[in-house]
Amino acid sequence: MRNIFIPTMAIASGLFLLASCSGFLDENPKSTLTSKAYYKTEAQLTGNVTYLYRTGAPTQFASTGAYEPSFMAGNSMLTGYFTNSYEGQELSNRYSRLLTRQEQTQTISGTVDGVWDGCYRAINVANGALKSVPILLEEGTLTQASADFIEGQALFFRAFNYMMLVKTFGDVPLSEEFIMDFNQESELPRTSAATVYALIESDLRTAASKLPDATYAGNGHRVTKWIAEMALTDVLFYQGKYADAATEAKKIIGSNKFSLAVNTDEGANSAYNQLRAKDDLPESIYAYEYNSSLSTNGYTPCHAFSGSATSVFSTWVIFERVFGPTNRYLNVYEEGDLRVEPNQFFHWTYTRPDDATKSWSAPEFTTGYMDGFVNIDFDNMGYQYPGCWYYYDEEGLLSTGRGTKDWNIYRYAETLLDAAEAIVQSSSVTAEAAGYLAQVQSRAYGQTVAALTTENQALTKEQFIQACWTERLREFPFEYKIWDDCVRTGKFPNISTTTRGQVTYETLVGATNASGAQIKASDLLWPISLNEMQRNPNLTQNEGYQTR
Repeated sequence: MRNIFIPTMAIASGLFLLASCSGFLDENPKSTLTSKAYYKTEAQLTGNVTYLYRTGAPTQFASTGAYEPSFMAGNSMLTGYFTNSYEGQELSNRYSRLLTRQEQTQTISGTVDGVWDGCYRAINVANGALKSVPILLEEGTLTQASADFIEGQALFFRAFNYMMLVKTFGDVPLSEEFIMDFNQESELPRTSAATVYALIESDLRTAASKLPDATYAGNGHRVTKWIAEMALTDVLFYQGKYADAATEAKKIIGSNKFSLAVNTDEGANSAYNQLRAKDDLPESIYAYEYNSSLSTNGYTPCHAFSGSATSVFSTWVIFERVFGPTNRYLNVYEEGDLRVEPNQFFHWTYTRPDDATKSWSAPEFTTGYMDGFVNIDFDNMGYQYPGCWYYYDEEGLLSTGRGTKDWNIYRYAETLLDAAEAIVQSSSVTAEAAGYLAQVQSRAYGQTVAALTTENQALTKEQFIQACWTERLREFPFEYKIWDDCVRTGKFPNISTTTRGQVTYETLVGATNASGAQIKASDLLWPISLNEMQRNPNLTQNEGYQTR
């Protein structure tokens, strides 16, 4: 039986211990310890907190399978602008794209179980650490510095997991207590989203005050003050607390610890190829870490292609375009935008650099390739279905068969766009806001920041805000921000099928998504799993979904 709050020792064999940077991912099973003993030393506390890096919310961005993308990637499919070519098997993706989840609640319960169980498991581990820190500090087992670092990490991950839950489900059970008994059933009712958000904000502010003033790479890939500040910016931004979000984003900008990747050239050394291929860039604020020996990124490199790529590579036996944009989505990019040029974010053809006889081409769109599209003139849009170059890993695909690229969760580009929009949402178009937007635009459009800043300052408030929304569509197709932005703004981006770069915004509920389905109020949240409702009779279901 799975409880809402899964105790630490239920997953103790998967815990990791903090050690050197190179040993961060080393597994160190602790299954022989009892729950009561496990929080008695600094090493045990550290092991529990380190486990939080590899479970719950962070995995929902990064973890992929052979035929299915991460949960957050699947979330983007609600817009109809992204597809999984294997959705005939991975039905959650299909039901999301066609907005039919309400009639398929039982079928998708397994998908939401993964989010619910993983996040609450992490929250319980964090609660255990937070309960134990003051006890060990009083006993003299911990130094104040160690206590602050452990507590800061636990607070961050508790908040980050509650962020995932409340964005996904709305009102959710809230607990700050550690549940030790493996057989204890938790039957907490749902708590209002406002109350959950209040705890998230409090946790992140406290975490920021306790965590090191460093970058993620500079702190041995442990969370820092600035990761907590970025998460706080995110949650304030999502709630529409724009003045507060601007304040937090400007703290990150003012730290001078981060900068955008720059184009060394507009080919293999562009900023976007650096983001694809290199870890620990100054643009990366928080990433999910992978390495070749202990924790690879699974099938991610294979998702750069369609199924026909099996004849090109021998390192993997499965290739599938499990996440990628529709042709219509690509029309969000203006002519001359580097991001839509071949081998930047996307690609259409590939020839092995070590064997020119082996090549791949993106499949042409045909009526039978992906159903559900209506009233869209794909034939005249000038694109095939692209592969996702952002997933491409040359070493992994050509030789090792092991993907090692870390997955960026927060980038400095998002900080700048958050700050730009939040300033204008809460006041007016300023030179500061215009400059932040221009920095992100500059490397894509090949224009100077100064010239773009001047152009941005000439926009009305509404035009500027919508320019920020559009820039987010262009910049983050693989950070999976699109559905969060739809819900946050209450607007759906209607990308022109005929005019490149043209986007209009319409009221979200009632809009028709890019697969021809009408967006309903009930589409804004996922259902509570029917499995979870059976275990906890105090849970109520979200609007429109089945209760049994």
